[in-house]
Amino acid sequence: MPDTTLPSRPRILGIAIPSPLRRLFDYRPGSDCPEQGWQPGVRVRVSFGNRQVVGIVIECRNQSDVPDNKLKTIDACLDTHPLPADWLWLCQFTARYYQHALGDTLHHALPARLRQGQALETQTREYWRLTSQGHQTPSGEPARAPRQAALLEMLRQHPSGLVKQAIMAQSFTQPQLNALASKGLIAASQHPLTGSPEQADNGFLAEPTLPLNREQSSALATVHEQLDAFNPCLLHGVTGSGKTEIYLQLIEAIVSRGRQALVLIPEISLTPQTLSRFRRRFRLPVVALHSGLSDNERLDAWESAASGRARIVIGTRSAIFTPLKRPGVIIVDEEHDSSFKQQDGLRYHARDLAVVRAQHAEIPLVMGSATPSLESLQRALSGHYRHLRLTQRATRHAPAKLELVDIRGRVRHGGLTPPVQKQIAATIAAGHQVLVFINRRGFSPTLSCHTCGWIADCEHCDARMTLHRQPPLLVCHHCDHRRPQPATCPNCGSGDVRPQGTGTERSEETLAELFPDTPVHRIDRDSTRRRDSLEQILNEVRRGEPCLLVGTQMLAKGHHLPHVTLVVVLNADAGLYASDFRALEHSAQLLEQVAGRAGRAELPGRVLVQTLHADDPNLRLLANEGYNALAEQLLEERRSAALPPFRFLALLRVESPREDQASELAEAAAGALRQQLQHRELPVDCLGPVPAPMERRQGRYHLQLLLSAAKRSQLHEASAWLVTWLEAEPRARRARWSLDIDPQTLS
Repeated sequence: MPDTTLPSRPRILGIAIPSPLRRLFDYRPGSDCPEQGWQPGVRVRVSFGNRQVVGIVIECRNQSDVPDNKLKTIDACLDTHPLPADWLWLCQFTARYYQHALGDTLHHALPARLRQGQALETQTREYWRLTSQGHQTPSGEPARAPRQAALLEMLRQHPSGLVKQAIMAQSFTQPQLNALASKGLIAASQHPLTGSPEQADNGFLAEPTLPLNREQSSALATVHEQLDAFNPCLLHGVTGSGKTEIYLQLIEAIVSRGRQALVLIPEISLTPQTLSRFRRRFRLPVVALHSGLSDNERLDAWESAASGRARIVIGTRSAIFTPLKRPGVIIVDEEHDSSFKQQDGLRYHARDLAVVRAQHAEIPLVMGSATPSLESLQRALSGHYRHLRLTQRATRHAPAKLELVDIRGRVRHGGLTPPVQKQIAATIAAGHQVLVFINRRGFSPTLSCHTCGWIADCEHCDARMTLHRQPPLLVCHHCDHRRPQPATCPNCGSGDVRPQGTGTERSEETLAELFPDTPVHRIDRDSTRRRDSLEQILNEVRRGEPCLLVGTQMLAKGHHLPHVTLVVVLNADAGLYASDFRALEHSAQLLEQVAGRAGRAELPGRVLVQTLHADDPNLRLLANEGYNALAEQLLEERRSAALPPFRFLALLRVESPREDQASELAEAAAGALRQQLQHRELPVDCLGPVPAPMERRQGRYHLQLLLSAAKRSQLHEASAWLVTWLEAEPRARRARWSLDIDPQTLS
C-alpha cells in the first residue's frame, strides 16, 4: 500500500479520475489547501484531456514517474475536509474485488451533485418562531397592521415554529416577516432538512412495539448477543413470519445506543411501504436513497447520513455506498433478490458488499429472506452465518402450499383453465381478492401468421417481439426496438395474423371479460411508469374490497396484501428449463414469494399453479415439501457439478457489431489466459469462448469466456491478469468487453 501519511504539503497528488482507465493520475497541488492538509478523500477539480473533471485524491507523495515538466497543477480544491474514510475504504475494496477502475467506482458511489463539484454542505430550511417579546404581545397587535397581527397569531399556534414555505403558502410576504423581526417579535433560524424541529424530542418510539412469538424472540436475542462485533445472521423465515418486526426492534436497540442503521431493500417500489412503516414506529430522521429521488434530495440524504443526523437509512442497491458516521447495523431484506446485483458498468453485488462492510465496521449484519440464496444458505448451514429460523406465520394460518394444476390438453381462455376460473369466481363471491401472476409484460409474447408461419422477430436481437395493445405496438423487451402492429402478414399478405401466448395485458382483458363487475388492476412496468402510480393502486387494493390483481414479479416482492386469499400462477414453466444453472433456484424463489402473498391476514390462502409439467420431480418437491427441501437438493447438485457456492466464477463478456471481431478477441483472450494459467500453474478452469445464450442483442454479437476456481484468491489472480492483458491488447479497442466477478446470470 502507498504511504498516505505524508505532511500536508506533498509534491505529488495521485488522483482518481472518472474514466475506465485503471490507474491514478499525478498532479501538483495548487495554492489552496484543505483545512486538515492534503489527505486521501479530498475532491479536486482538474484538467483531464480537453475537459475539466472532478477527481478524488487517493495518494499524497513526493515522487512521480511523470517528468516534472509534464505534470499539471490542480485547478481547485473543492473540500475543506476529506470525504468519509469508511466510504473511501469501501469504494477501494469494491474497485479491487470487481476488477473495476477506481475513478469510475468513486464516480458511481457519489451523489450527482458531488460528482459535479457542489460543496458537501448541510441542506437547510428557514424556520420562523415567536420571541419572548412576541409571546407577550396581545392578540390583535400591531393594530395598524392586520396582516402582521394575523401572522403573529398563526405563529403563536405553532410554538416550535413554521418553515418559511408554509408561511408563504398562507399569503404572507417577506416584508411582513421582516417588519415583525425588526420589532423583535419574531426571529428566523436555519435548520437541517433532515432532523428539523418538526421531530419531537420526547422519546424515539412513536408507537409501541408488537409482541414477539418464541421464534422471533429467540432470533432477536441471538442478534443482541453481539451488537458490538461482526455478527452475520441469516434470518430465514417463511413469508408473513414477522421478519420486519425483528428489524424494527433490533433498530430500536441500535439507535438507543446512539448509532445508525442501514436497511437495504431490493426494489424502489417497496420504498414507500417500508418508509411508512419505519416512520410510524420511530420519531427519528429516516431517510431514503434510491434512483427516484432528485439530485438535491439524494445529496441531502447522503449528507445527513454522513453527518449522523439520519439515524435510519433505507435504500435500494446503491445505498450500500452511503457513509454512516456511527454505523450500528446493516440489514438486507429479501437478500436473495437478483436486484441487488448491478448488471452493467460496475457489476457489484450489494448484499456481498454489505457483508464486507459490516465486517470492516465490526457491526451486526442481518440478511432476511423466506427463500435464501443458495450462497447464503450454504454459509449458514456451514456455520459461517448464524442461522435464525422462523417457521410460523404471525397469523394462526400455515403458509399456503402450491397446488399444481395440470393444463395439458385443457382449453384455456386468456391463459386460464375452467377449474381455475371457477376458483376465482368463488373467491370473488366470498368478498375476497385474487392475485393472478404472470411474469410476462404485454398482450402476448409474439405475433405469428397462421398461413405461412411468419413470426414477428426483432431485427436487432435473436428474440421475438412482444405484442402490446396499449398502445398497439410490437416491442422488443431486450433492445426496446418498436414497430407498428401489422394488419397483414409482411411475408405472404395473409390477414390471419394472431397473437400467441399470454401476457399481463391479455390476462387483464380476459379477467375484465369474465368478471365485468369486479375491478381489475394490472401491475407491471408499463402500468406503473408514472410516479406514485403503484402506491395509488396498492392503496386502493388495501381498502379490502373484492378485486382482481394481475401482474409480474413486481407484485411478488414483499408487498403486504392482507385481503388476497387466492393466488393463481398462469405460467410456472417459463424459468424451469432455462440454460442458466441458477434458473431453477430463481424460479422456485419467485413461486414461493408469489405464494406468500396469499392468506397473510385472518383467512387462509390457496395457491394454484398452472403447469404443463405437473410430473416434474423438482416442481413436485417444491409443491409438496417447500423451498427448503428443494434448496438442499440443489446444493447437493451444485456440489457434485462444482458450481457456486462451492466454486467461484468470473465471466468475460465480449461484444461487437461484427461477429468476426468479437470472436477474434474472445479466442485471443482465451488462448493467452490458458498459456498464463499453465505458466503460473494456477488451478483455474477457462471455459469457452462460446456464444451467449442470446448471441445477437441490440445489433451486436455477444460471446462469453467463463473462469472457474476453487478459491477466490486464484480466481482474482487470473482475472487481474486477464484485465491487464485486455487493456494492452489493440484488438480490445475494436470491441467492447467487461469482466463480471460472481455473475448471477450467464445470459
